[in-house]
Amino acid sequence: MIVESPNKVKNISNYLGPGYVVEASVGHIRDLPQPSQLPDEMKKGPFGKFAVDVDHGFEPYYVVDTDKKKKVSELKRALKDADELILATDRDREGEAIAWHLVQALEPRIPYRRMVFGEITREAIQQAVQELRDIDDRLVDAQETRRILDRLYGYELSPVLWRKVRAGLSAGRVQSVATRLCVERERERMAFVAAGYADVTGTFAPEGDSAFQAKLSQVEGKRVASGRDFADDGTLKTQNVAHLDVAAAQALVAGLRDARFAVRGVEEKPYTRRPAAPFITSTLQQEASRKLRLNARQTMRTAQGLYERGYITYMRTDSIQLSAQALAAARAQARELYGPEYVPDSPRNYTSKAKNAQEGHEAIRPAGENFRTPAQVSGELRGDEFRLYDLIWKRTVASQMHDARGTTATVRLGATTADGRDVEFSASGTIITFRGFLAAYEEGRDATRDEESTGDDDRRLPQVAAGDPLTARDLTADGHETTPPARYTEASLIKTLEEKGIGRPSTFQSIISTIVDRGYVWYKGSALVPSWLAFAVTRLLEEHFPKLVDYDFTAEMENDLDAISRGEAERVDWLTKFYFGADGPANGAAAPAGAGPGSGPGHAADLELDGIKGLADDLGAIDAREISTIPIGDGVVLRVGRYGPYLEGPDRETGELLKASVPEDVAPDEMTVERAYELLTTQSEGDNVLGQDPATGRTIVARVGRYGPYVTELIEDEPAPEPPAEGAPKKRAAKKAAKAKPRTGSLFKDMSVETVTLEQALQLLSLPRVVGTDPQTGEEITAQNGRYGPYLKKGTDSRSLETEDQIFSITLPEVLAIYAQPKTRRGAVAKPPLKELGPDPESGQPIVIKDGRFGPYATDGTTNATLRKDDDPETVTLERAAELLAEKRAKGPVKKTAKKAAVKKTAAKKTAAKRAPAKKAAAAAES
Repeated sequence: MIVESPNKVKNISNYLGPGYVVEASVGHIRDLPQPSQLPDEMKKGPFGKFAVDVDHGFEPYYVVDTDKKKKVSELKRALKDADELILATDRDREGEAIAWHLVQALEPRIPYRRMVFGEITREAIQQAVQELRDIDDRLVDAQETRRILDRLYGYELSPVLWRKVRAGLSAGRVQSVATRLCVERERERMAFVAAGYADVTGTFAPEGDSAFQAKLSQVEGKRVASGRDFADDGTLKTQNVAHLDVAAAQALVAGLRDARFAVRGVEEKPYTRRPAAPFITSTLQQEASRKLRLNARQTMRTAQGLYERGYITYMRTDSIQLSAQALAAARAQARELYGPEYVPDSPRNYTSKAKNAQEGHEAIRPAGENFRTPAQVSGELRGDEFRLYDLIWKRTVASQMHDARGTTATVRLGATTADGRDVEFSASGTIITFRGFLAAYEEGRDATRDEESTGDDDRRLPQVAAGDPLTARDLTADGHETTPPARYTEASLIKTLEEKGIGRPSTFQSIISTIVDRGYVWYKGSALVPSWLAFAVTRLLEEHFPKLVDYDFTAEMENDLDAISRGEAERVDWLTKFYFGADGPANGAAAPAGAGPGSGPGHAADLELDGIKGLADDLGAIDAREISTIPIGDGVVLRVGRYGPYLEGPDRETGELLKASVPEDVAPDEMTVERAYELLTTQSEGDNVLGQDPATGRTIVARVGRYGPYVTELIEDEPAPEPPAEGAPKKRAAKKAAKAKPRTGSLFKDMSVETVTLEQALQLLSLPRVVGTDPQTGEEITAQNGRYGPYLKKGTDSRSLETEDQIFSITLPEVLAIYAQPKTRRGAVAKPPLKELGPDPESGQPIVIKDGRFGPYATDGTTNATLRKDDDPETVTLERAAELLAEKRAKGPVKKTAKKAAVKKTAAKKTAAKRAPAKKAAAAAES
């Protein structure tokens, strides 16, 4: 049996018994190679551009990944003694494709079957073994279509970005759309104009009862304007409302000083609130972000661990259905923990709003026929794993509980001001009489702008009736300003993508990871801020390739892939229309069989896409400078340059063109005209001139560069060097002169471009500082600043310093004392492990977390595995560390020998209807 993750092997082996050998593929084993990795004889053929033959049925050419060749060899050896092969990869589209690729790579001569399961429990595994099936060719086709689609999209569009924006950029079918969403939200924030408004609140007390707060709601019959009544340009978008400023609100308060208030009406209505449906992938990511402060990557990694260890069901799903066993378990636990009155007579069923939800699958829930409560797993799970399990358990149980019930009361009260104006206040309160599912769980929500907390939940109002007098006190006028639209967080971006039908459960995490890793967005707290680079890329796509970042078009592509997975569409037809256009291949080329313009789902053609073939062939209409220019105002523009964003604008007094680099931590909506001129005036030509070096006469400046603030000397105005002596090699002398570079020095952390002095700058430019000479070896010891901070250097022996100030203050005796201490890889005293986790399940050796040169890593003394970006050394679990070590072992040692020129070709895949044995397919590809 082959599974994907090595962490599943132990449990599944125990559940199946000695008759089975369970191995892990460690994810995908084959993929489309880079065109540069193709064998020489194929680079000029039909596969040379994409590793896909677009002219003959979009035939892909696959190769075994370099780091998986050893794994494939191991699996082939294991097959020799087996009488059957069971492919138990994940149950989603990717898992189905991995199973097919395993068959193609392993070429089994024994029967092979497909096995799927939704949870790793004894009952589920043993049942799945009895329900084996064939590989679903439709799912494989859908995955392959998606992979080819992404290859065509990226390889046709990315070169456009390289030539018109910046080298090395990438475009993607979904990542470009997600980036556009973030850019559009930031544009709204940049164009936003704040509007001021005011309101009045007061405390009111009926005779013999407790006081309550109410807010001014009407003046002379007109509703008082609140933040939601203003448009983003600061104007009122709602007619017939009373817009109060602070002065008007204060005048009202003064006019109500002696007014007599009375109740004008009381309205009560029943309150009901339904529980949320069980988790699917997207809602789990959203709630984990809101409640646990986990990003999408951390959430899915933690959920993966819980699934592989048998605590929850499969975590990539868009179904909100629960099995009959799960319904019974959730109802039983709700009844036991909260009482029978909290559980309805019949199970609650939920219907997905998603058109293509896989209702045959289950929602994410605790695994097993009888759920284990958080208290029962508290001794086994720690940190994020326990918190996420607790969240999943609560949501599942709450979904099978009664609605919360109560009443909502609204009290209206009014008076007349001293100048005769009629005013009305109102207060609302909700009384929960039966908590229902709220006893177990309450769904979080994303913050929205201009959202004022009413405090209505579970707020009790006094028993009053129309006409009852009220005593008013503490009337206050408060001024407010509208706020711009909130930036996307991971949770809200995933929610928006899901609502628009873009992406699927298995892709949301990778979408966000991709746009962050590509530098298109960055984090400011939990908010996703688009970079200036994202502005340039998005503008190019919007203006010249609008369909490729159209939300509806992207959603239709997702629907088409789902149609292929259901057998309702044919992949070659669809890819033909996407690549060549609705009319098929141009220039009279023969269309692949069945690829006529009238066949297939046709959504791409319906959107009038002409095909993406040759996007980079004619780029004359694209003005690269214009695309990368963003107007700021008053003649100031921001340009996205090769080395980062910079400002250009006229000096307000002289009109001279000024330039300034843009610090990386300035969000686009913060780049106002005032902020731009602040940067332009403090960096003349991008520089803050500090003075002249007395020794050389060169001008010393401070500036902000791509990697932070630094000081340097200007040498471009120096006279040209004297011509070389007669007979000297002129070319060599000229080359040497051309190599002259100005001295530079990064500012210390407590310095800034605006405040650094000439004296400090000259000190920085003098580095490295010679501290002295080692009396034993005679080697010179220097103190300097580097990429990883301040350090000492003696020959090839480097030692870290604690602070930057030590570079100039440390003495030779102090330096010699440091060098007298034992040396570690990073040049410091050996440090104890950051954390001790316990024995490795595979090697039996203790796993510890250590701090290495390239960051924290896990080790069992033999194998080392670097922690990933989102792995916190303080909270990483034994299971996570063991997973990293297992993956590292599976990859094998890094080979440093020269690679062979030839790449072994792997079978090119035919369509689902004509799948041939691997050897025959390989022979067909060769011919």
